[in-house]
Amino acid sequence: MNRPPEESIRVPHQQLHDFVATAAQQVGLPPARAQLLAQLLVANDLRGVFSHGTQQIATYARLMRDGVLNPDPQLQVIKETPCSVLVDGDGGLGYFPAHEGTLRAIDKAKANGMAAMMSRNHGHFGAAGIYSRLAIGHDLIAYVTSGHQLHLQPGRPLYDAGGGSPMSFLAPTDKEDPLVLDFGAMHDLYSHEKRQQIAPIAPGLVLRCIGMGEICQAWGGLLSGLTLDAGNPRWTWPGANQGALVVLLRLDLFTDPAEFKRQMDLYVQQVRQLQPLPGFDQSLVPGGIEAAGDRQYRQEGVPVGKWHQEELEKLAGELGMPAPW
Repeated sequence: MNRPPEESIRVPHQQLHDFVATAAQQVGLPPARAQLLAQLLVANDLRGVFSHGTQQIATYARLMRDGVLNPDPQLQVIKETPCSVLVDGDGGLGYFPAHEGTLRAIDKAKANGMAAMMSRNHGHFGAAGIYSRLAIGHDLIAYVTSGHQLHLQPGRPLYDAGGGSPMSFLAPTDKEDPLVLDFGAMHDLYSHEKRQQIAPIAPGLVLRCIGMGEICQAWGGLLSGLTLDAGNPRWTWPGANQGALVVLLRLDLFTDPAEFKRQMDLYVQQVRQLQPLPGFDQSLVPGGIEAAGDRQYRQEGVPVGKWHQEELEKLAGELGMPAPW
């Protein structure tokens, strides 16, 4: 779970955007792609999804600089139908084929009622919520997931089958902030200590998390063409180890969109009146706290914690450029 850092400095989001765009271009990413990457990473910081925000540029820049990922990928639409599109990422970051493919799928869903996008042959695609939020304003619901190359070995714990397990769902609203669920099903189970505590008292919960992770691997990974043979990579670039899936459905296939969004507004409002969980001071549907953070951080600056600062300063030193503060 992302939480604001206990100790931080406030940095205007535009300064973070400019730093990411400049660093990305320094390692060979074309200007338009560098600007898009900066936009998407800063959007995550603004929403408090710091794990998938601008701190990631340190990893991405090194992967592109060192030849693990293609810094100038030539995207290719491999297959397209009225309701689907398959985009090859040419060994680059996953943001670019997933973003372009999702925009294409949105147009297809609006025209035909439903659509799916599959991307393949790329690296990390970031937070799944990036792509579900692209459907906001189009009277669509959305599901997003991604899978990556697994290295399963006999005798390893079952948790390994869950992989990275990113998922996001969108349910639009009218006036309230939309419901955007964006999570990793396995993230609380990466820690050996945590799962030793949780599994004996809630085995069903643990198995559901692993099962959701396995769906991510099946639908987001294997469906994209990844294989289980980690020793024989499917694609050329070493870091091209992921695929992604986006599914979109038009509201009016099932109900009146205006009435659905009105009911969603009421739902959001009624949830706010429920008793919060222990340790929390409010009850919100998923996406509510992120939307509030976005409004606050645009005004006050993004809280950049110590580790975040260290990562960007180290990258700045490697690339011979100033830090964004």
